[in-house]
Amino acid sequence: MSLNAAKELKAVLPLEEQLTITRALVKQELSPLTVKIDLEGLYPESFLRQLGGVDGYRQHLSMARPDGETDMGAAIQTMGAVSHECLSTGFAVWCQDTCAWYLQNAANPVVRDAWLPKLASGEVLGGTGMSNTMKAFANIEPLRLKGKRVDGGYIVNGSLPWVSNLGENHVFGTLFALEGSENQTIMALVDCSAEGFTLRQSAHFTALEGTRTFACFFENVFIPDEMIIDDDGAAFLKRARAGIVLLQLGMGVGNVQSCIDLCREVEPLLGHVNGYLDDRPDELQEELDDAVDACMALAEDPFEKSEEFFREVLQLRLSAGELALRASQSAMLHTGAKGYLRTAPAQRKLRESYFVAIVTPAIKHLRKELDALSRAA
Repeated sequence: MSLNAAKELKAVLPLEEQLTITRALVKQELSPLTVKIDLEGLYPESFLRQLGGVDGYRQHLSMARPDGETDMGAAIQTMGAVSHECLSTGFAVWCQDTCAWYLQNAANPVVRDAWLPKLASGEVLGGTGMSNTMKAFANIEPLRLKGKRVDGGYIVNGSLPWVSNLGENHVFGTLFALEGSENQTIMALVDCSAEGFTLRQSAHFTALEGTRTFACFFENVFIPDEMIIDDDGAAFLKRARAGIVLLQLGMGVGNVQSCIDLCREVEPLLGHVNGYLDDRPDELQEELDDAVDACMALAEDPFEKSEEFFREVLQLRLSAGELALRASQSAMLHTGAKGYLRTAPAQRKLRESYFVAIVTPAIKHLRKELDALSRAA
C-alpha cells in the first residue's frame, strides 16, 4: 500500500500494515534527515505531521478511532519503528502520543473533544510537561507550577526547565498545585500561544537536539476551564500513569533493535573476532523478544490502576533502560573504529541509549519507586 493511499484510509489498519507504512515513511522522509537532526538540531516537523496523516498517533486512542478500541501495543511498536532510525524523533512521537493520552484520560470532555482529534491526526503537535509531576509524586522534587482559582479558570505561575516537542502553536499537558489547598493539584492542557507564556532555549544536548526542548515560563498565564483536563490531578495520574510509562517502551524497543541490527551487519567482516565479545546479537535478540512479549501483554490493559500492575510496568521499563545501555555498548564494540566516526550510527545509538536510561522515570527513579512499592506490599 502506498503512503498516499494510506492517507485516505478511515478504518484502523492491522498492525503489520501500519508498521509497513510507518517504515516506508521513515525510509523516505526521516532517514535522509537523521544526521542533521543529530548534529544540527533539525526538528523534523514535516515528518511528524506526515506520521499523523497515516494514523501513526491514534492506535491507542479509542476516542479517536472509528472502532472505539485502544491498541497501546500498536502505538508502542509504531514508535519503535521510528526510534529504530532516530530516537530523537521517536521521543517526539512519544511526546505526541502521551499528550493525546492525557486527553484520552481527561475527566473534562470539553478539552478532550476540542483537542484530541487534532493531536491524533498531527494537525496540532504536542508535548508532555509531566517530568516534574512524576518526580514530585515520587518525592524527588517539589511541584514547580502553582495556580490560583479565578473566574472562569486559573492563573498559573512558575517554570518547567525542559519540555519537548514544543513550538509557538503547540500544546502540552502539565499539572500544577492549587494555591490555598494543601494537596489539590490540577491537570491542564497549555497552549504555547497563551499570553504570559514564554518558551526559552536554555540548553543544548549531546543527543536529542532535534526535539524542540525548551524551558517554559508561566507569568500570570490564564488557563480557562475549557483547558482543564482534570481538577483532581492525583486521580488523573493514577488513571493515566501506566499508559505514560508503557508508551516509553517504544523508544527502548527501537533503540535496542537497531543496536542488534548494527552488530549483525558487521558479522561477515568481523564475526571471527566479535565472537569473543559479551552481549552477542542473538543473545540480545532473545532478551528483547522476551521484553516485547511482556510489553504487549501489559499493553492489553493500559487502564489498569492496581499497584501490582504498575509495579510490573515499572520493572519492565527499568529492564528496557538497562538493556538499551548494554545493547548500545555492544553495537559500539562490535562495529569497532567505524562506529566511532562522527556520523556513524553506533556512536549515535550509544548516546541515544543513555536517554532511554535517564528520561523520566530514569533508572534511579524507577528503582526508588519499585523499592517503595515493595516496602508497601
